[in-house]
Amino acid sequence: MDYKISHKRIIDNLSTSVIELSPQLTINYMNPAAEMLFKASARRVLSMHISALFSDDEDNTELLEAAVKRGHPFSKREATLFIPGNDPIMIDYVVTPITEPNGNIHLLMELQSRDRLIRISREEDMKAKQATTQELIRGLAHEVKNPLGGIRGAAQLLERELADPQLAEFTNVIIEETDRLRSLVDQMLGPRKLPERIETNIHEILERVHALIEAETKGSITLVRDYDPSIPEFDADPSQLIQVILNISRNAMQALQENNISDPRICFKTRALRQFTIGSERHRLVCQLDIIDNGPGIPKEILENIFYPMISGRAEGTGLGLSIAQSIVTQHEGLIECASEPGNTAFTIYLPLELTS
Repeated sequence: MDYKISHKRIIDNLSTSVIELSPQLTINYMNPAAEMLFKASARRVLSMHISALFSDDEDNTELLEAAVKRGHPFSKREATLFIPGNDPIMIDYVVTPITEPNGNIHLLMELQSRDRLIRISREEDMKAKQATTQELIRGLAHEVKNPLGGIRGAAQLLERELADPQLAEFTNVIIEETDRLRSLVDQMLGPRKLPERIETNIHEILERVHALIEAETKGSITLVRDYDPSIPEFDADPSQLIQVILNISRNAMQALQENNISDPRICFKTRALRQFTIGSERHRLVCQLDIIDNGPGIPKEILENIFYPMISGRAEGTGLGLSIAQSIVTQHEGLIECASEPGNTAFTIYLPLELTS
């Protein structure tokens, strides 16, 4: 059977943002990648003038009008687009005039986010560093756990030979501290088993964490829900994802309590993203989960290393919670990032809603 894919389906599944403009520079079409780039639905912006969608760092309207008039293509590199209600973005874009049979010239705009390319490079670097760190930890754990076993065994033998039972107190200290160190090493290694994936609803997980944090804080912290009900269920390990979100939420809770923040808040926000790239892998649909607090922020000197084991901004913190969270998210083929400034710290988790392996 000769099966042909329609041009529209091809364009709809491109990772490149595509916009078609009429001769009057009104929007005739946007593909899903463009909707995601501009955070606007095609239905809402159709027939609007392109200037209502974004403005360039230069007057791009004159360039577009000239392209319609003369039929000449042009391109711009590292252009800054200003989008109403959103942060500016840096992109490369190409404009190609297309002449209709009636002589009218439409414009095809192809836009590629420079921010996205920078993010992909950063994610790949982050994953490489994490893999290297895990290998170092595994090697270190092996070297540490072997002598710990010997120390524990020797302390047990010594305890049996002691003439004074009161001295057993000291051998017990050796045994207990050895066990504590062994447990710490095991935690550094992260989850010991692969995720047990079942059909999972991200909002049921968030509601579970919401109830736990509310019980622990006794209502002293305002917990805000901002859910996207369109996110479908997906295969994941609910208990592991609860651990991830709980680790991050408890960090936020402790930061708010220890710094006596007035009107402390933690927000759980979910969004569905289409044609989204995690590392080098493009996914048709991704769940974006943000955990946002209005605490003091994470010091800049540790922010870049916040997911490494033993890195903590708190004196009594072990620095293992975020390392474990990252390991779990990575096992789910996802990504976790953090952006922080005083008054706004956001941990963002990206989870693909379909398996790639």
